[in-house]
Amino acid sequence: MSLQVEKLEKNMAKLTIEVSAEDLDKAMEKAYQKQKSRISLPGFRKGKAPRKMIESMYGAEVFYKDAMDELAPKAFEFGLDESKLRMVGTPSIVDVNVTDDRTASYTFEVTLYPEVTLGQYKGLEAERKDESVSDEDVDNELNSVRKRNARMIDIDDRAAELGDTVDIDFDGYLDGERFDGGKAEGYSLELGSNSFVPGFEDQIVGMKIGEEKDIDITFPENYTPELAGKAVVFKIKLNGITTPELPELDDEFAKDVSDTCETLDDLKKEITDRLKNERQEAADAAFEEKLLDVVIAGMKADIPEAMIDSQVDTIVQDFGYRLQMQGMGLEQYLKMTNTEMGAFRAMFKDQAERQVKTRLAL
Repeated sequence: MSLQVEKLEKNMAKLTIEVSAEDLDKAMEKAYQKQKSRISLPGFRKGKAPRKMIESMYGAEVFYKDAMDELAPKAFEFGLDESKLRMVGTPSIVDVNVTDDRTASYTFEVTLYPEVTLGQYKGLEAERKDESVSDEDVDNELNSVRKRNARMIDIDDRAAELGDTVDIDFDGYLDGERFDGGKAEGYSLELGSNSFVPGFEDQIVGMKIGEEKDIDITFPENYTPELAGKAVVFKIKLNGITTPELPELDDEFAKDVSDTCETLDDLKKEITDRLKNERQEAADAAFEEKLLDVVIAGMKADIPEAMIDSQVDTIVQDFGYRLQMQGMGLEQYLKMTNTEMGAFRAMFKDQAERQVKTRLAL
C-alpha cells in the first residue's frame, strides 16, 4: 500500500491510500468464496462455477463491492499508522476507485487533533474559598443528625404545623374536571419540604385530623404543558399527623450515632474534622477550576466540532446510565419532560466544550 496526505482547513485532512492489484485480487477471491454458493451459471452446478467464468459473464466488478468493503478498514489503519496523525471522531470515505490495472484507491477525510498554543500558565493567582468551620456549622450538622435519628410520634391534640408529616387524601380539579395525576390517598407529606407546588403545603398548615378543605393552587409556568400556569382546586382530607421527637443531645446520643465516639465532645470533634476535610477538598477543586479558567482563556486552539459532539455523546450516555440506575430509560425521560433529543443534547454543549478545552490545556 502507498499513502498520500493532504492537509485541509479547520483541522481536516485527506488520506489517499492505494492498494496493490495483488491485495485487491486476494480480497476479490475471498468475496468469490463467500458468494459462490449462491451463484448459478448454465453448465455448472450451483456453487461450482469458476470465478473467471462468473467475471466474464457479469463483469470483473461483480466482486468489487465486497472486496473493497473488506479492504477499507485495513487501508485506513495503514494510512493512519503511516501518517502518524492524531485523529478525532469518525473518518468518512469520500472516494473509492478501481483502476484499469486492478489497483484500488480509497480517500478518507479525517478530523485532526488540534494544535494547542498555551498562554500564561505559570504564576497564576486565584481567590480561595474560606475553609473555616464555625461552632454554628457544627451545631447545624448536629441538628441534622438529630433529625435523621428522630422518632416519629402521633399527634391528635393540635392542628398541623410546619415540620409535621401529614397523611392526606387529595383530589385535583381543573375547570371542575379531574386531571391526570392529581389524585392520591394516604399520601405522606412533610410540611415545609417544598416537595409540592408552591402554596400547597402552606394551606394544609392549621388543619386538624378528619378535617376536609378545598385549596386553590396555580401551577408554575414551567410545569408540565397541560397544567402550566393553570388555576386548579384540590380537595384535601387530613387523615393523620406525626411529628419528629428529637433525641437528647448527650453522650448516649453520640454513642448511638457514631461507632468511634464515646462522648458528645468526641462527636463534635469528629464532625468538625469531617467538615474541615470536605471544605478543603471543595476549596481545592474550586481553586483549580478558577486557575483553569485563566489557562483556557489564554489558550489558542481551533477545536473541531467533532470533539465537542463526541464529548456530548459521553455526557448523554452517562446521564442515561444514571437514569437506568433509577429504573428509567432516557427515551422515557425525554417523553416525560417533553424534550427533543436535539434540544436535550444542546443543553450539554457548553459543558462538553469546557471539558474538551480543559483536556486540551492539560
